[in-house]
Amino acid sequence: MSRVALSGSLSLRGRRLIDNPTLPEYLQEHFARRAAPFHPQLRPSGYIPLCIAENKLVGELLLAKLDSCGPMPEAALGYDSMLGSLAFRQALARFMGDRFLGRQFEPEQLAVLAGAGSVLEILFHVLADAGEGVLVPTPSYAGFWPDLETRDALAIVPVHTSSQDGFHLHTAQLDEAIAAAGRPVRALLFTSPDNPTGRVYSASELETLIRWAEERGIHLVMDEIYALSVFGQQGFISAASLRPLLGERVHIVWAFSKDFGMSGARVGVLVSENEAVIEAVSSLSYWACCSGPTQHLLGSMIADEPWVDAYLDSMRRRLQRAYDEVCLALDEFQIPYFPASAGFFVLLDLRRFLASPTWEGEHALWQRILQGVNVNLTPGAACRVGEPGFMRLCFAGIETPTLLHAVRALGRVLAGGGR
Repeated sequence: MSRVALSGSLSLRGRRLIDNPTLPEYLQEHFARRAAPFHPQLRPSGYIPLCIAENKLVGELLLAKLDSCGPMPEAALGYDSMLGSLAFRQALARFMGDRFLGRQFEPEQLAVLAGAGSVLEILFHVLADAGEGVLVPTPSYAGFWPDLETRDALAIVPVHTSSQDGFHLHTAQLDEAIAAAGRPVRALLFTSPDNPTGRVYSASELETLIRWAEERGIHLVMDEIYALSVFGQQGFISAASLRPLLGERVHIVWAFSKDFGMSGARVGVLVSENEAVIEAVSSLSYWACCSGPTQHLLGSMIADEPWVDAYLDSMRRRLQRAYDEVCLALDEFQIPYFPASAGFFVLLDLRRFLASPTWEGEHALWQRILQGVNVNLTPGAACRVGEPGFMRLCFAGIETPTLLHAVRALGRVLAGGGR
């Protein structure tokens, strides 16, 4: 039976999911190609993903630690609070307060769900009604759109920044976006450290945003998922450290997926002092709760402070080395990029390589790279960049020798050559 005939048996919602897949094209290509990865001898024409924001540089450190976390308690196999066990939230509150939030929170002010995507979807479900708007500065993480628009039925209002001043965000741009939104705007979703620019925002910049949101009476959701993955000189500042209280409208999201290289563990954390928000999130947490064994393992891991110290030091040094290597390779082939100080990526400026300065021209260049040398970048269109010609390169998701091979191949394609 054909796919079209089968889809006729679904609800309207089900048919919409088939007709409008939530996965962008670059991710569809990733999942189609990843079964035949690059190998210098066995598969020299194999696939190289530079589009996935994962840290694969620390795997052996994490596996060794998880193997040493001791026997699983029987209690971890049973039901517990769907927002996370009290013991795990206590450990998380101490860890996050000490390591990056800058002050302590009560465990009751934390909600643990199955990944940052689940946290965002459920949080925005309780903050805004269908059809209302959420401001997202661009360039942006591509996943915010399916997180907020697929089931929450919200409308992301992009706030386009300009390459001319390094994609810096100004409050005037936020005001212009609200004025042009054509719908009520309930929140600003802001990321620091930023994806895809790798920028770390200063205390004064964050304070300006907090004041702006307060004056307009909207929620500010701070995505701090790369808080500990800072390798540059500018240290990370959490919004939580700037005020004695977050108040009713400031909320923080973090997860183990980036700073601990555990995207497969599916553990995201919401921090909010708004009791009504936590209560409403709790009502939906049953459908996105984390497993007891996962909570036990990660709770044991973060409780070992000497190990965490050593891990973070090693992780940051490895990120710095990989970043330095990719920048040297990009410089060698005269491929422009924006310097980064955090995260796993650099934003490439490929405008001069476009056949035409259009979105069609960007897509054609992305396809030429993908089909020509089997290297997958994140197109700027997926990051909602306001100008065609920018692409994100993730440098921590593969071994550095493979990364450098990919950059050399990219350089040859951009120069007009082949593999």
